[in-house]
Amino acid sequence: MIPTPIAPVRRAAFDILRKIGRDRGNSETLLHSLQVNLLSRQDRNLCTTLVLGTLRWQLGLDAECRRFLARPDLTLQGDARLAMRVGAYQLLFLDRIPAHAAIFESVEWCKQSEGARQAGLVNAVLRKVAALPKTRGFAAELAYPEWMVARWKKFYGVDACKRICEQGQTGPQIAVRLLTPNAEEKLRLQGIVLRPGAFLAKARRLTIGEEKSSAIAQAGDANEIAGEAANRTTLFENQAHAQLQDEGSQLVAELLGRGTRILDACAAPGGKTAVLLQNNPEAELLACDIHPTRLTTMQRRLTLTIDHARVEYRVTDAATLTGVGPFDRILCDVPCAGTGTLARNPEIRSRLQPGDLARQAKRQQEILSAALRLLAPGGRLLYSTCSLEPEENEAVIQACLSSAENRTHPWRLLDLSEEFDRLEREGIVQGNAVEELRATGFHDGYLRTLPGPHPCDGFFAALMERC
Repeated sequence: MIPTPIAPVRRAAFDILRKIGRDRGNSETLLHSLQVNLLSRQDRNLCTTLVLGTLRWQLGLDAECRRFLARPDLTLQGDARLAMRVGAYQLLFLDRIPAHAAIFESVEWCKQSEGARQAGLVNAVLRKVAALPKTRGFAAELAYPEWMVARWKKFYGVDACKRICEQGQTGPQIAVRLLTPNAEEKLRLQGIVLRPGAFLAKARRLTIGEEKSSAIAQAGDANEIAGEAANRTTLFENQAHAQLQDEGSQLVAELLGRGTRILDACAAPGGKTAVLLQNNPEAELLACDIHPTRLTTMQRRLTLTIDHARVEYRVTDAATLTGVGPFDRILCDVPCAGTGTLARNPEIRSRLQPGDLARQAKRQQEILSAALRLLAPGGRLLYSTCSLEPEENEAVIQACLSSAENRTHPWRLLDLSEEFDRLEREGIVQGNAVEELRATGFHDGYLRTLPGPHPCDGFFAALMERC
């Protein structure tokens, strides 16, 4: 029997979600794969919404579907569970998707997958879900693991936790970094509509044109549509004049200041590296990363905008980096749990486990300690993560400051709020969110942005100086 064809857009969404579920990729990369690029613009928008929406509401969708299982403890095959989630997401959240299409194609994909034996069960559950009223009223906290929500309530309070969760369900802020003097004009000629950044002079926010309005109704979130549209332009594909970069990420790079010999210890994918090079046009910079492919991709992209005679790229583990330096400026933007970026990387919430934080922190401390040894007297190191978790942030800094090595070659912690004030005096920081960020983004000398309370992803940064 010939299998019933499934619409390419839904097949692409199912394939991406299956790969993510098997830990074989992340949504940001897979949504720019050839399979997606071959779709029409409208279908690319719908694919993005199906993938990110299902990932964001996965826990809530599972709970809703579980109500209609005769045996709630029944174990569904991975593909059957995925088909049920995608179908339920369309039925509950997307107004313009006909119920029969959402159910039929979810069941058909299940029949053609490893979950074929449970296709009948998927069909029965989705028909019951279809009888429910359309709702966007799920509490955002239900879309996150309980342990994660409990931590955020403890560390940041109930109200901030609620806003973090809500922001993660509505999509990330889409920001642009202008890299060249004529970048804004180039963007305008590409049909990209911009407005001022929230708190940085060289940042811009994307807006959505009237021609996209019909796509919003079909595909959902305007931020995602605007970001997808910008990503498709030749300008953003070659990134010669501007780059998509969260304003919090841009601010972290700005806070390092200026130097003559700079180390970017964990450089890929290179957004912060580009800002460092923009701010330090005469400096020599060593960009290191442990992943060869990521570093090569980064090098290819940066070739379009910078003088490579002053940049060295090195594939190496930052935790074991020796024989270089000293440096007067070091950026130590370490790998982390990424809980500050759940709006743009929603799969993290289903992969991360509480025990992962201690393992990450050990690795982060090793990288920071190695980088500090390469710092010249009077030099400054900026440690940063895109994590909301104290184990990866304050605890790592305090462990290094209290180490025996620090007593021999001491470092001290500087107050980043003073650096923020300096950036404002220099005109680098400006915008309608400056006062809010100054009032709530700095604690004990650290920078901490929270998605929701602040108009950017969640970042932590600490500035250290060698005595």
